[in-house]
Amino acid sequence: MNDARPAFYALRPGGWRDYVTLLHPPYTLWHLSYVVIGAALAPQFRAGLLGWTLLAFFLAMGIGAHALDELRGRPLQTHIPERGLATLAGVSIAAAAAVGIVVAARRDLWLLAFVAVGCVLVVAYNLELFGGAVHGHLWFALGWGAFPLLTAFFASAHTVRA
Repeated sequence: MNDARPAFYALRPGGWRDYVTLLHPPYTLWHLSYVVIGAALAPQFRAGLLGWTLLAFFLAMGIGAHALDELRGRPLQTHIPERGLATLAGVSIAAAAAVGIVVAARRDLWLLAFVAVGCVLVVAYNLELFGGAVHGHLWFALGWGAFPLLTAFFASAHTVRA
């Protein structure tokens, strides 16, 4: 019997363990930390707004992006059906967009641009659309590091400046 796991944090395959593994816990927390940094760098810290921003990024990236990634090649070797992965991705990304739209309506309509970019980015990166042009080291850094930081900063500061 081969006990090799596809990732150090991957649980034994099957059932609920596949869904925990799908979350990529260390990587999800890593990328959510950029949301916290962006909110903390803003001139005024808004804990409630940070909570909504973390929720949106957890849904879109923590669930949606990883479900699309698993759908695209099974790197985590889960047994989640393709239809389940597609549903998880679609519902979580749509829910993240809904959170972003509500926050934008209450705070600043320019946030809608961040919501749109985020939706395109999560799908294009993880499904390797455009011939994989947005799936590489640069786009990883921009999409999963800079983008969450800038989004959280802008949500609080209403501006982005050097």
